[in-house]
Amino acid sequence: MIPAISVEHLSKTYRVHQRSEGLGAALRSLFHRDYRPVHAVADLSFQIASGERVGFLGPNGAGKTTTLKLLAGLLHPTEGHVRVAGFDPARRAPEFLQRITLIMGQKQQLLWDLPPADTFALNRAVYEIPRSRFDETLGELKRLLDLEPIMFKPTRQLSLGERMKCELAAALLHRPEVLFLDEPTIGLDVSMQLNVREFVRQYNERFGATVLLTSHYMDDVAALCPRVIVIAEGRLRYDGALPDLVRSLRPEKRILVGFEGPVERARLADVGRVVDGSGTSDSRALIQVEQRDLKSAVTRLIDNFPVVDLTIEDPPLEEVMRELFSRKE
Repeated sequence: MIPAISVEHLSKTYRVHQRSEGLGAALRSLFHRDYRPVHAVADLSFQIASGERVGFLGPNGAGKTTTLKLLAGLLHPTEGHVRVAGFDPARRAPEFLQRITLIMGQKQQLLWDLPPADTFALNRAVYEIPRSRFDETLGELKRLLDLEPIMFKPTRQLSLGERMKCELAAALLHRPEVLFLDEPTIGLDVSMQLNVREFVRQYNERFGATVLLTSHYMDDVAALCPRVIVIAEGRLRYDGALPDLVRSLRPEKRILVGFEGPVERARLADVGRVVDGSGTSDSRALIQVEQRDLKSAVTRLIDNFPVVDLTIEDPPLEEVMRELFSRKE
């Protein structure tokens, strides 16, 4: 089967002008400029099958947004080959644009002084969507995103969460096969983040769409993406299942336990390392243990302490990512 996204040895290099400070350097730069290469993406390769939901992670400046723009055809690669939905993105063929969408949480396509309904109508004309399919798709999007109360309010009067819902609808009216989502939940409250995640999941399952998601909210990635691709300094650092990444970097487990009353922290030393940073005694504790010691640790807690509730967790994904980013290749 042909992959929905295929990236082979992709690189993007910019020539950045640099000069020393001062008036003399500024005058010299009028006649002679020195440049240095900046490698935003360096020899990146991966493939994504149709219908996959993949998290695309990395620290700030890793090259995530540059890669998405290369995949969407907004930038041309310096080296390498890219195929998305069977097309070369750089050619920006109309058939290709009908199959993709790029949603950036910090950008908007809604017309500021007009209601979202007008932007939807404009997109119908731009994408030449048949009226019957447009009405069907918009009706479904209105139901899933609860758009009816805000369809005819000027965009400038909408809250951030309401605008984000309308942005999603505007970007999906043409039923794209490939979704590039760049920080789609940035600035949204917890409730709205949950709504956006659930909507993306439903769209993926309903239409078999391929989703490539970048987000600094690890909850987005954990909830939506069984697979993650991690880059740093434009280079691939990891490509695989998210649970495998967690286990490889942080194989320990954390036990969140509640007691009937305060328990001395010193007594828990035989169970594992207390990592919650609380005082000398408390009625709750977060204890870190090695994977191989998990069963015996739980047994000791239940046998020797007044346990009322107990939860076993992996280390926070933020800590796993921080450790991966800090490692040198």
